[in-house]
Amino acid sequence: MTGLPLLPSILVDMVGSIADLVFAFLAMRYAYLLTRKQPENFLWSYLFYICIAIAAFSISRAAGHLLKQFLFISGNNDIWPIISPYSGGFNTLMLISVSAVTLFYHKGVETHRVIAAKAAKLKHANLLLKEAAREMKDLNLHLEEINSHLEEKVKERTAELSRSEEKFRHLFSASKDMVYFCNTGQDITDINESGLEMLGYYGKKRPRLNLHDIFYSEGDLQTFFKSMQRDGYVKDFETEFKRKDGTLINVLMSATAIRDEKGNIVSCEGIAKDLTKVKTMMEQLAASEKMASVGQMAAGVAHEINTPLGIILGYAQLMMDDFDEDSEAYQNLLVIERQTKASRKIVADLLKFSRQTGSARENLNINEVLTDVVAVTEHNLQLDHIQVHMDLADNLPAVVGDAEKLRQVFVNLINNAHHAMEKQGKGDIFITSWFDSANKQIVAEVRDTGHGIPADVQARIFDPFFTTKPVGKGTGLGLSVSYGIIQDHGGNIEVESPVVDKKSGKKIPGTAFRIILPEAKDPEAIQEKP
Repeated sequence: MTGLPLLPSILVDMVGSIADLVFAFLAMRYAYLLTRKQPENFLWSYLFYICIAIAAFSISRAAGHLLKQFLFISGNNDIWPIISPYSGGFNTLMLISVSAVTLFYHKGVETHRVIAAKAAKLKHANLLLKEAAREMKDLNLHLEEINSHLEEKVKERTAELSRSEEKFRHLFSASKDMVYFCNTGQDITDINESGLEMLGYYGKKRPRLNLHDIFYSEGDLQTFFKSMQRDGYVKDFETEFKRKDGTLINVLMSATAIRDEKGNIVSCEGIAKDLTKVKTMMEQLAASEKMASVGQMAAGVAHEINTPLGIILGYAQLMMDDFDEDSEAYQNLLVIERQTKASRKIVADLLKFSRQTGSARENLNINEVLTDVVAVTEHNLQLDHIQVHMDLADNLPAVVGDAEKLRQVFVNLINNAHHAMEKQGKGDIFITSWFDSANKQIVAEVRDTGHGIPADVQARIFDPFFTTKPVGKGTGLGLSVSYGIIQDHGGNIEVESPVVDKKSGKKIPGTAFRIILPEAKDPEAIQEKP
């Protein structure tokens, strides 16, 4: 039997098998490179697995065909029937694998699309989260910057408030005037130390005060609050305050209402200035002007009276030579002489008061003047059991003055102190001197423990011819003359009755006269004043 040759068919089969292997591995390698380039791409990974299955199928298919042809060519045809079932089974298994992988491709693609969509959403969400995180970071940085500036502002504002409060507190505590706050019930809620001292309250314990407690006049208090309700403030309101011990002081008040958000008055704040010393000085100034006028008048009157008194005294003394000493006429003439001399003494005092007499000025040590005066008056004082206590400062600066006239001033003051304690049968006189360095003044004080000077009398004690002594005990010119002498020396006289103890702040019975003289500018100067 003649047939066609099988060589071309065998060659084609062998070349096809080899080509199948080559292309299968090339496809697998290309798929592998794609997976390496885009590892996250599901399709390339799936394609790579298909190529592996196809390569395995190609190996099984090509190996079987090539082995078959080699066996036929080598003449070992009887071996192929034995191997053929295994080769066919293996080929079938590989084909099933390729079919299975290919069959689930669309499921894999669909799953990949779902996963990719979710991944895209997740990626978008991640981008949004990153964007939000970046914005949050920027916001945090901005907040930190704001917080940093805010802390600086808070610190700066706190420091400003602290400085402002410190200034207010210093003004409140250091003010020498009374600074207070009160509520609508007229209770004083806060008051500085100067205010408490002004009202006579001392010590650490703060009293509970109401404006009714310190206003002396209820009418003034009502006027004060009516003005506050009507205008919201009170300015330069003069009234009298009642101190703890019952004494009165003159004050000048200014106050401002504090309102809430609705405009209702909830409290008030105010300042009160003690005008007592100012009023006293004004009264003394008025008295000084009045005494200056009286002095001018007294000088003229004294000169006019002095001449006839001298004539009366001269004629009385001449007539006394014409009568016996035991006669009634002689005794009458003695009375005329005595009364004329007394009148001439009054005239001399008037001339002293009007400062019409000359005086010698020299630098003096006030302590020496005080010592001389005490030496002269101490004996009479001891007769009435009055003790003199002296506390004179050392190294006092000199004053310019007339020693004789200054002695006269201190003699008058000691005599007045003596008279104030005469009925008591005992007492003490304290004579003190010191130097006021702030004002460059020398101060000499004469204080007694007598009955004191009533408040309604203090303004008149320097008036000429004013006296509280019985008839025949004084002319009422002693303090007037003393006042004129001290004024002539460029000084001043202050009186305090009762006396406030400097340590305890309590008032003690008695009267204190302070002579205040300026320090001598030239320690060596001596001058004459006509």
